[in-house]
Amino acid sequence: MSAAVFSIFLAFTALSTLLQLYLSLRQSRAVLLHRDRVPRDFKTVITLEEHQKAADYALAKQRLSRWHILYDTLLLLLFTLGGGLNLLAEAAARLSTAPLTQGVLLMVLFSLASSLLSLPFALYRSFRLEAAFGFNNMTLATFFADQIKGLLLGALIGIPLLYAVIYLMGAAGALWWLWVWLLWLGFSLLMLWAFPKWIAPLFNRFEPLADEALQQRITNLLARTGFASKGIFVMDGSKRSGHANAYFTGLGQNKRIVFFDTLLQGMQPQEVEAVLAHELGHFKHRHIVKQIAVRFLLALLVLFALGQIIHFAAVYHGLGVAYPSHAMALLLMMLVLPVFAFPFTPLGSFSSRRNEFEADRFAAAHTDAEDLVSALIKLYRSNAASLVNDRWYARWYDSHPNARERIAALRQTKEAT
Repeated sequence: MSAAVFSIFLAFTALSTLLQLYLSLRQSRAVLLHRDRVPRDFKTVITLEEHQKAADYALAKQRLSRWHILYDTLLLLLFTLGGGLNLLAEAAARLSTAPLTQGVLLMVLFSLASSLLSLPFALYRSFRLEAAFGFNNMTLATFFADQIKGLLLGALIGIPLLYAVIYLMGAAGALWWLWVWLLWLGFSLLMLWAFPKWIAPLFNRFEPLADEALQQRITNLLARTGFASKGIFVMDGSKRSGHANAYFTGLGQNKRIVFFDTLLQGMQPQEVEAVLAHELGHFKHRHIVKQIAVRFLLALLVLFALGQIIHFAAVYHGLGVAYPSHAMALLLMMLVLPVFAFPFTPLGSFSSRRNEFEADRFAAAHTDAEDLVSALIKLYRSNAASLVNDRWYARWYDSHPNARERIAALRQTKEAT
């Protein structure tokens, strides 16, 4: 049985790694082939220089991604078959004799090790890759302050949760997985509610939208669409990055609309309104609620499956673990699940693209579709987003439709109305 688990794990790890590398190479090839000519539909709005910058940025990100894929695979094998988790378990045992605390310490040590091991790529991405294309505005001081605040916040919130989860796994009997899921469900909803008011301000500054004309335009849009919000805020996204974005955050009556300050720069009021209408479309079609529900359902299924195999010693031995425990079972689930889930990635991407089309149609119904088109073009330009994607890479990964399809659909919607 241990040999079977070992073989299956290695096979899926190899499949996942090779498939990720293959898709990345396909994407790089597609971008490189079209680097020297602007796609026909964009020749009048995107210059060759802008198109080539986007292509070079996409190629640089794919090169880094391939190294990251190999690095992550190496770390996975070192933590499992290489005995890394065993070393952490031994260290936790030396720090405490209480099984519950040992489990929490194991999770904490793994989190610290993972954070340290991820630093080289995070630093390179921000201070070499993003900086090379003019997107990084973050200082080293800000970078490390974010890391420290993230670790402290994770400890403050995560350690009590870990104690509760590991305790339930040992004390709640055969249905522990259901009680853990209910705990995680409540915790997740609490975090969704608390994030905009208590957590996000630890990392960014949020100020009420100062442009009165734009605020009135947005207020009118909210009234037309029946959306209630606790406020419209501008976030200092430029403190860290030149990328532009907008999003909703919060839950229930604690919802907020947030614009990056970089989004408002260079956008006309009617374009900002159209971008917001698109985001409202996600809310009105209940995309966020549906995504959360799917996430909760999948978590329930995963915990149920874990509950059925948690006591099989062959699973631990096949994955190179010599110290079975409830905490170790959680760690193995976190490490191994992405390998087995990767083949299903296109399902989520397809659903997300369908939602984007639906949100675009909502925006076109409540604003001028051409305003959203012009806003999207500005976003593609300011974010150096590639206008060219390999079809299989896009089907696998892309959460948004490609630029040509999205703009064509918006104009068809306008003609139909």
